[in-house]
Amino acid sequence: MALIYDGNHNWLLLATGGDLISLLQFPFMQRAIAGAILMGIMGGLLGSFVILRQLSFFSHAVGHAALVGIVLGVLLQINPTWTLLPFTLAFGVIVLYLIDQTDLASDSVLSIVLSGALAIGVMLTSLIKGYRGNLMNVLFGDILAIDTTDLILTIIILVASGIFLLSTLRQQILLTLNSDVAKVQGIAVPLYRYGFVVLLALAVAVAIKAVGILLVNAFLVIPASTAKLVSHHFSSFLILSTIIGATSSLAGILVSGAFNLGSGPSIVLVQFILFMALFSLMKLRHK
Repeated sequence: MALIYDGNHNWLLLATGGDLISLLQFPFMQRAIAGAILMGIMGGLLGSFVILRQLSFFSHAVGHAALVGIVLGVLLQINPTWTLLPFTLAFGVIVLYLIDQTDLASDSVLSIVLSGALAIGVMLTSLIKGYRGNLMNVLFGDILAIDTTDLILTIIILVASGIFLLSTLRQQILLTLNSDVAKVQGIAVPLYRYGFVVLLALAVAVAIKAVGILLVNAFLVIPASTAKLVSHHFSSFLILSTIIGATSSLAGILVSGAFNLGSGPSIVLVQFILFMALFSLMKLRHK
């Protein structure tokens, strides 16, 4: 037997495994599945450009610095989503601006700003009085707690990301391959760079509720990295990355529900297993 939280302050007693179909009848589980698929598609789409542009550490930094936005929401007693979104957005833009305006390496700038943001977040955490369970859920993820607002935000960011990236795919590819050549070709490089960072920061913010601060970077990086193992053309790589993101997220949710495991870790574990399986298969084929 297992205790499942339905997101409305009610605990439901369910048998693991055999009652998975019954579990799927509950609205909170249906929202979780819809959210997982949408976030998986979004993670695969944006993650494709993240790994090609070597922005993995950037998304990692945004995710961890988001602690400040979450704690501010808790302290102000408002939905942390409404403080998390503007904070991650501001953090991403500021970091990119500092990288552009200094001669320091990008990883150095990221480390400096991330360290400062984490220090502020930890200090603010000490101001929280009483129960901190919700804060722990944000660290490790709880996709079962997503609500209709989270789904709407995810859809909006996914649609915006799709329109921005796919309608300017030629420019995005050229920028990914060589930003200097893109600039010579007359492409507004700063506009595309900042536009992508804005979408990436917002995607990280909405995905945190599903997989948590500690695992959100894997949610973006692993599906795209898995697709890259078997794809040699950009279009197929992009499509496969979104498919892997969506299906692995769905599988992770089902594993979480069947065995009463954490939703965020379950999703990332499924993604990791799939990556290792394909990696091993590719190695065997080359031998």
